Amino acid sequence: MFIASVRLKKNVRASRHRAAPFRCRLVIMAKAPVAGAIKTRLAREVGVATATRFARRCCTALVARVGFDPQWDTLLCVTPDTACASRHWPCRAGRMPQGPGDLGRRMQRILDRTPPGPVVIIGTDIPGVRRAHIAEAFRVLGRQPQVFGPATDGGYWLVGARRRPHRPQGLFTRVRWSSKHALADTMANVDGRSVGFVATLSDVDDAAALARHGDFGRRVATGYPRFHHTA
Repeated sequence: MFIASVRLKKNVRASRHRAAPFRCRLVIMAKAPVAGAIKTRLAREVGVATATRFARRCCTALVARVGFDPQWDTLLCVTPDTACASRHWPCRAGRMPQGPGDLGRRMQRILDRTPPGPVVIIGTDIPGVRRAHIAEAFRVLGRQPQVFGPATDGGYWLVGARRRPHRPQGLFTRVRWSSKHALADTMANVDGRSVGFVATLSDVDDAAALARHGDFGRRVATGYPRFHHTA
């Protein structure tokens, strides 16, 4: 009886280990904030220096706001690939290259290659993103296979996938990126699958949008979390 009891306890522990939930992962797609190569549309209206400063502050502030939460691991997905070793990024931030292709191919690569578990992908030019938005996106993925955060310009600032029982394929094909059709085009690829949504937010692509957000990036946290590292 004692031997049987020990075996039962071992089996229960093994079962619990196998049933442990996968880690949630937040992937922040970031472009190296190099003057003249980032926020080019904004730069045409406010100047290269102001646009570059905005990009740097926005990325720094975003990572400081959403990277500390223990509910998820945070990973920076960087372009160009050679910028992974750049000093632009927060110390100890886990990084991976975005690789080639349009935005859709790069996001599909994230869904395909990150370790098992729910994944939420965001960019760095949405000053309104808060931890509560990310937490809500992961909660939605507990009920739905995909989640989107619509943007006011017809695109979307967040996309996420539960990736169980399989990883979605073809979600980003034939999408007219950087247009008012981006969300509608992506939804056309959902093909009857249920989706969930989180808050609608605004990105910053022109002088008017920048003025609305004021000095959002001037005050940021002075430290960074110990990010999860992915090879």
